[in-house]
Amino acid sequence: MSTALFVVSEEGYWGEECVEPLEALSEAGVEITVATPSGGPPELDEQSIDPDEVGEETAEHVREVHETDDRLADPIPTARADAEAYDAVVFPGGHGTEWDVNQDSDARRLLRETIEGDGKALVVCHAVGILAFARDSHGAFIVNGRDVTGFPNEWEEDIVDENDCMPSGRKLPYWVEDEVIAAGGDWDAELEEAESVTVDGDLITARGPESSTTAAETLLEEMEG
Repeated sequence: MSTALFVVSEEGYWGEECVEPLEALSEAGVEITVATPSGGPPELDEQSIDPDEVGEETAEHVREVHETDDRLADPIPTARADAEAYDAVVFPGGHGTEWDVNQDSDARRLLRETIEGDGKALVVCHAVGILAFARDSHGAFIVNGRDVTGFPNEWEEDIVDENDCMPSGRKLPYWVEDEVIAAGGDWDAELEEAESVTVDGDLITARGPESSTTAAETLLEEMEG
């Protein structure tokens, strides 16, 4: 049986970006384990279950999965996760990842070991920011020279104010696109397209929630291949 590890934010994950791959892989028979930086239950970004933001059907479904899925309710700490035990590691997005997952040394280790090993990595939306900090075993940025997509500056501009503060008042620590480009990534969020999923070797990146289903399908295809 294939296995996958989901590394999910305790600061606020975007519901659809976690639930869509979680269900798609589960339906394909993949055994899933959930990890968070500290081992506490992941927190759901409230905007991702706002019917005005995502629609009533998506909001209700995401909330239900978040509240009833035992895997999300009982994660392991990333420090206890071994990348070699999984065929794939998935990093769902959400602004919250900027404060915990992307900064977590063990999350970065899991990404490095997956890319350098035999696994596949799927990184979605704001979680793509981890590529600005994750290095390979030789000290080079993993993203250097790779084709990637992710949450674009153009969308961030519609969210933060002139001081880079979110509607909650919390200051955004960095902009994903800027940091990934600075680390050497070949960035193209394909803003003219409805969806954006990019495959570069064992690394799969996806732009945002609307790309979640295609991202999950792409991961499954890559795992089968």
